[in-house]
Amino acid sequence: MSATVKLAIVQMAMSNVLKVNLEKATQFIQESVHKGANIILLPELFENHYFCQEQHDHLFDLAHEVETHPFLPHFQKLAKEFHVVLPISFFEKCGQAYYNSIAMIDADGTLLGVYRKSHIPDGPCYQEKYYFNPGDTGFKVWTTKFGKIGIGICWDQWFPECARSMVLQGADLLLYPTAIGSEPPEAHAIDTKDMWQRAMIGHAVCNSVYLAAPNRVGSEKNMTFYGSSFISNYMGDKVAEADRNSECILYADLNFKEAQTFRAGMGFFRDRRPDLYKTLFSLDGKI
Repeated sequence: MSATVKLAIVQMAMSNVLKVNLEKATQFIQESVHKGANIILLPELFENHYFCQEQHDHLFDLAHEVETHPFLPHFQKLAKEFHVVLPISFFEKCGQAYYNSIAMIDADGTLLGVYRKSHIPDGPCYQEKYYFNPGDTGFKVWTTKFGKIGIGICWDQWFPECARSMVLQGADLLLYPTAIGSEPPEAHAIDTKDMWQRAMIGHAVCNSVYLAAPNRVGSEKNMTFYGSSFISNYMGDKVAEADRNSECILYADLNFKEAQTFRAGMGFFRDRRPDLYKTLFSLDGKI
């Protein structure tokens, strides 16, 4: 492995036609490969519009089992052909359960495993509890050709426990594919863009780890997605950031060894006191 690894994250708009979205995603991957990317990440649930804004039972038909999935093999083929790591977001069916999932595909096309979103939101325009079971995989870190990668999905990114757990498992890079945008009037119509970025930058700082989040753009029914995808270094500096409207690819060169040395010197993991954190195992703060 070279001293640096090149990360690419894709900010894109989605249609409600699977074929169109897959073709666009493939083009973005090919462009990223041309620019030398080793790890390429697309937004959350890029296969369709963000369908969780409303509750419709026919939309469960969008989910597929891993073993017979219609497009995961396509991305496995691309990963192998271009020798890149591709974490792929998809709507998973497993028996009678449904999950918001990530398939981690290594640079030889191997499917290393699946992560299922742990934290499931429920509110205006984000009615995910209707569609998704809470993930049962736990937080996962994969050793890929280009480093150890931990992945959370959208709402996971607001929880510091998720980030810390993945870095404790050895993650050198935290990735958060996302679908986030304007809030409806009943949610006070706040603009969460800055809060969203600050929350994750805090994870980067407190864990001394690289971090990236690709978002979608465009308007879909009641929501306008605000883009603003970004990549942070291990000191919390935004080294790449997109605007609110444009489809684009962001790139950054990551030096994991440099980050590891910095992390050790900061002492965050030396000075942790797990013996004092028992309240984190409760919902009400009582032991």
